[in-house]
Amino acid sequence: MAILNTDGTKPIYMQIAEWLETEIMNGHFQTDEKVYSQYQLAEMYTINPATAAKGLNLLADENILYKKRGLGMFVSENAKERIIQKRKNQTLKRLIEEVVLEARRLKIGETELIDMIKASQSGGERHEGY
Repeated sequence: MAILNTDGTKPIYMQIAEWLETEIMNGHFQTDEKVYSQYQLAEMYTINPATAAKGLNLLADENILYKKRGLGMFVSENAKERIIQKRKNQTLKRLIEEVVLEARRLKIGETELIDMIKASQSGGERHEGY
């Protein structure tokens, strides 16, 4: 279970949604499997059930979860693929933009930056110069 960052800038309901996405990505929840209820999440994280519901509804709005009236929330078909696309298009893109901007500030050229990325992918071997 992830620990929520209550002092951070990211709202708790978004942290709940991201944690559930990660649980789905890691295979802890499969297609058509029921996920935690807002009350279970509220108890697990000691938060207001309305906050937990907001996180669940966010995922339902993105078609990652779907509601079965009276039964709860379930993992949608292709949820994993939707999460991958979302994270590629939002999270990874933002991180790459930040890295490129920082590399420019540090006067790191494209070749050196690409070498750093390749080294990171191959187990974090460090090359001369960084």
